[in-house]
Amino acid sequence: MSTSVPAPYAESRPLPPYRALFAVDAKDFTGLPAVQHGPVSQLIPELVDQALERAGLHALRDSKRFPANTGDGVVFGFDPALLPYVLWPFLGVLDDILGAYNRQCVGPRIRLRASIHVGPLPDADNPGDGNGTARNDTHRLLDSRPVKAILAAASEQVTHLAAVISQRVYEDVVLGAYTGLHPDRCVEVPATVEGKNFSQRAWLYVPSPSGNLVQAGVQPREETATQDGGATAEQEQDPATRPGTHYSGNTQHVSEGAAVMGSVGRDVTYTGGSTTYHGTNQHWGGGDNVAGDKRVGEAGDHR
Repeated sequence: MSTSVPAPYAESRPLPPYRALFAVDAKDFTGLPAVQHGPVSQLIPELVDQALERAGLHALRDSKRFPANTGDGVVFGFDPALLPYVLWPFLGVLDDILGAYNRQCVGPRIRLRASIHVGPLPDADNPGDGNGTARNDTHRLLDSRPVKAILAAASEQVTHLAAVISQRVYEDVVLGAYTGLHPDRCVEVPATVEGKNFSQRAWLYVPSPSGNLVQAGVQPREETATQDGGATAEQEQDPATRPGTHYSGNTQHVSEGAAVMGSVGRDVTYTGGSTTYHGTNQHWGGGDNVAGDKRVGEAGDHR
């Protein structure tokens, strides 16, 4: 056997070059009839390439590193210097192209989740290039509960893309002001994946948020009481643990899904499984929640 596996911490070795990573996959791909899997699998990279070209990223389109078709999406590496342009305008352009396709298509709608990350990865035109922790984390971010929940809850007529940006990219590119994507268009979330030992801070960006993000699975709570005026067992139970989704006043509790309080451009709350996080203007308890004044986008704004 010619390939040897290096022992960790046995010696120092050169750090692989930093590569940015972009990955997308399609919502509900496995639910499509088998006859549609092949055509949709070919269509997704075509739509991504159209968006790269329209966003002026011709060089990136032609110089992808270790590209792979994952069946329900694509993943590829690229020069980190292009990260600002991938965040803006590319994500907005991709959303526009998906919207235009979905409005005229006769087949299944193509709605995508996207993740953007950066980290050291081997890239020397050898077999196995592009594999490493940064690649694994890119796919974990793509499968994380917040981005899945937002896309599932949003209108399929309006919201065609939901992107999750890693903390490293957010700090270096967004907070560094190298991109046209303003921090107020992003919402901080704890990226967790069901059944996986993965938890990272990340940022959601939805180019075209829709006003019915609260409607998926939302049912008004029946305000009932016992004959003696006390609360029922259903009411006494912690709302975050009750099945379904309940609404009362200006607070919404969603056991799986997404909720928006106020306008779409303001206070966003996402409630999922069990995670605890405390941050500025945010409280995580009994689930994955997003709150505060971070914006997901302005009305009519696709960038």
